[in-house]
Amino acid sequence: MATGLPSLSQTPRPCDIYGNAGTPCVAAHSTTRALFAAYNGPLYQVRRSSDGSTQDIGVLTTGDFANAAEQDSFCANTSCIITRIYDQSPRRNDLTIECAGHFKGPGQNGEDVGAPADALPVTAGGRQVYGVSISAGMGYRNDATSGVAVNGQPEGMYMVTSGTHVNDQCCFDYGNAEVNNADTGNGHMDAINFSTQCWFGGCSGSGPWVQADLENGLFQSEIGLSQNPSNTGTAAPFVTALLKNNGQNFFALKIANARAGNLTTIYAGSEPTIVGGGYAPMHQEGAIVLGTGGDNSNGSIGSFFEGAMTAGLPSDAADDAVQANIVSVGYGDPTGNAGTLTPASEISLRATTACCTGDFLRHQFFAGVLSPISSDSSTLDKEDATWIIRRGFANNSCLSLESRNYPGYFLRHFNFKLFLQPYDGSAQFAADSTFCPVFPGMNGQGVSLRSLNFSDKFIRHFSFHGFIASEGGSNPWDATAFFRDDVSWIVSPPWAP
Repeated sequence: MATGLPSLSQTPRPCDIYGNAGTPCVAAHSTTRALFAAYNGPLYQVRRSSDGSTQDIGVLTTGDFANAAEQDSFCANTSCIITRIYDQSPRRNDLTIECAGHFKGPGQNGEDVGAPADALPVTAGGRQVYGVSISAGMGYRNDATSGVAVNGQPEGMYMVTSGTHVNDQCCFDYGNAEVNNADTGNGHMDAINFSTQCWFGGCSGSGPWVQADLENGLFQSEIGLSQNPSNTGTAAPFVTALLKNNGQNFFALKIANARAGNLTTIYAGSEPTIVGGGYAPMHQEGAIVLGTGGDNSNGSIGSFFEGAMTAGLPSDAADDAVQANIVSVGYGDPTGNAGTLTPASEISLRATTACCTGDFLRHQFFAGVLSPISSDSSTLDKEDATWIIRRGFANNSCLSLESRNYPGYFLRHFNFKLFLQPYDGSAQFAADSTFCPVFPGMNGQGVSLRSLNFSDKFIRHFSFHGFIASEGGSNPWDATAFFRDDVSWIVSPPWAP
């Protein structure tokens, strides 16, 4: 465990900051930490598949980080989903798995399923906690809230998300939505959207962008499309996305790296003026949605670590203080445990074959490959060659390998080739991404990593690509020459701790 962990003193948290500024939180959701310094209740609830029982996951102490060990113990050697994300505010606007919507286009909008509870392990405050990893068909909602803005009332909201787990489908939102899970018209939503979906065209760069889902449009400005050429998107692993709206004639969008730096205002100006109107004043209905659109259009993917909504328009000074507090959390920081195969350790895997002892297993364009890595390598190359050890999804006695720079993405095999993909909670993915260490490695050095669901196959490099292979099997990468060297790896200190 890392040393120098954040103090447990009553340092103001985001909702203390907003409350002290006169814009109290009416919703505060997080699976990673308390958003009030005085909060000592549950953060979220999980349900395990083995017997259907549920467990609340709380904080370590008042105002602290999540007690992830409670989840690990309760969900050991079975799967769990997140069934409820508790509202930490006095309003008790909890989020539960979303019911069917009324989306009329192609795609899916039936009743959603819960996110797998262990799909997004992350370090916060030097501790392992869990975020919410949303795949298509997942979402959370509350249609009967208290205190959330309606009918043109002012409000603000933020979320900490990820710029590496996104797509261009509708709609990865957090915020104010319709109370009947249907599109009831322009201005009936007021939610943050973070995606690569360029609704109106005219976007700069490739995203993902922070946008305002105000219903029937993802807005980067009052005319919909971006008028800010510097807004090319933010693909950082951890991102702060912020929206505020006075409900009458003004909204603003801000963004920041959640690990460092200040908020940047992407847009601040009048409400949308596009044909059809209905945005000035707004017509919010006061439901809260996470992971889908207002009508439960649920083809999006995304990551959620924390978020809050306020009554009233927050000040810029309060926004800045909240961002500083988020940075202090240290999302994704190293745990201080490096170079071992214990959970939460950061490692790199070095080849032992004579040709390639300076080469390491890495991901590149989401495929497993072998590349030379040295102190002169780029930061990106070093990050791609760094893995975080997690408990094996399908067998907790084995391990899964999470990407250092793509939170929630894991090394898995598919058709015997290695790929980097986000965990979708399926039993197939769990098995494909679980590997069991064999000591010593098959050539007497290091370790070999045996596939859980193909017990005769091991992670192998062959022609500088990654496979699971068996010695003398039927595939080209099963060749016997150099096999035992190619499947033996030295567990090394991480290139990007």
